[in-house]
Amino acid sequence: MTTPTQSAELLAATTLLRFATAGSVDDGKSTLVGRLLHDSKSVLTDQLEAVEHASRNRGQEAPDLALLTDGLRAEREQGITIDVAYRYFATPRRRFILADTPGHVQYTRNMVTGASTAELAVVLVDARNGVVEQTRRHAAVAALLRVPHVVLAVNKMDLVDYAEPVFAAIAEEFTAYAASLGVPEITTIPISALAGDNVVEPSAHMDWYGGPTVLEHLETVPVSHDLTGCHARFPVQYVIRPQTAEHPDYRGYAGQIAAGVFRVGEPVTVLPSGRTSTIAGIDLLGDSVDIAWAPQSVTLRLADDIDVSRGDLIAPVGDAPAVTQDVEATVCHVADQPLTVGRRVLLKHTTRTVKAIVKDIPSRLTLDDLSQHPAPGQLVANDIGRVVVRTAEPLALDAYADSRRTGSFLLIDPADGTTLSAGMAGASFAAAEEPPAADDDAEWDF
Repeated sequence: MTTPTQSAELLAATTLLRFATAGSVDDGKSTLVGRLLHDSKSVLTDQLEAVEHASRNRGQEAPDLALLTDGLRAEREQGITIDVAYRYFATPRRRFILADTPGHVQYTRNMVTGASTAELAVVLVDARNGVVEQTRRHAAVAALLRVPHVVLAVNKMDLVDYAEPVFAAIAEEFTAYAASLGVPEITTIPISALAGDNVVEPSAHMDWYGGPTVLEHLETVPVSHDLTGCHARFPVQYVIRPQTAEHPDYRGYAGQIAAGVFRVGEPVTVLPSGRTSTIAGIDLLGDSVDIAWAPQSVTLRLADDIDVSRGDLIAPVGDAPAVTQDVEATVCHVADQPLTVGRRVLLKHTTRTVKAIVKDIPSRLTLDDLSQHPAPGQLVANDIGRVVVRTAEPLALDAYADSRRTGSFLLIDPADGTTLSAGMAGASFAAAEEPPAADDDAEWDF
């Protein structure tokens, strides 16, 4: 039988890294991504020919590699990134999913989208401008989203004569700021995306730098996909009851293990009801197994016939998350319509969607200086703030700091299904004080 550790070793040669790029306008994000794809031989011939043709039409002698990711017509016309561009590529050492995110302040929400599932964020800085307001904003968003690895790519070093003191000053300032946000690992790399210095190949102009290139770091940065050490969590997606002659009494609960390990014979509790049972069997790809781990999709069978439905969470007895109807969280508001106190919403957490109401918005985070603006009354597009949400039914949430999978949720407009905000349960790095506990409100009808 393959153990979780053995499984991780088998996948080591083809591990997947999700990463996002961010930075201020004109810092060269799309050029870096284009250079990365081009120099790693990840661009198809017809794609490169299309870029060369578009570049010639714009009067450029060399192909503009930024066009490999800027796919919208408005992006190409303005030379900026507006939407999140996803690219998939691979090297012999690793597979990658890349999210190229916009740099404008009004597209901060797009950066939140791109970095929400990333294990690494590449923040670009123009060597001529140094750390600017948007650089600090993107570092703060990466810290809020608990992105474990941050790379500072000091771009356009060719425009400052590849001067080491320029790079050292920028790296020192950014590292100090990011460390104050709680970013666990920061790597700084001097590059020229346009010329290709230290992107895929080492630069001949910066012999004073002895660290990895961008691609080398992406290929070797330790990324742990081993969720077996986390608290075991199994959101129920579907109840299987075939009721056939072959399986007259079969009752299984299907879903994807969000974290941890489940074993046959293990006592578990079903939340939010709190009923307990024992795992009688685990079915994986048509076979019965004794053990299963994240992120496998399995069917659990319990020893007792208890009420379990879609949206319930199965967890080990003694290691279950708290159940609550008062959710205190940090949210990134992504909709054009504001989020206001008293607004009725749907809250989607794993496979469970419940009615809820925004009870309080204690503060809005000012990303420029990480100060808290108290009682803003509402959050508008691109705002990040603290909220208290009251749900119609109990939820079993982990703190986002403990689990990005079971500590996150969405607030949805019940009228049209539009996503309003992306939420992270628990404390944020910038909250000096936690919001007050929610009180009951007699006017609520749930």
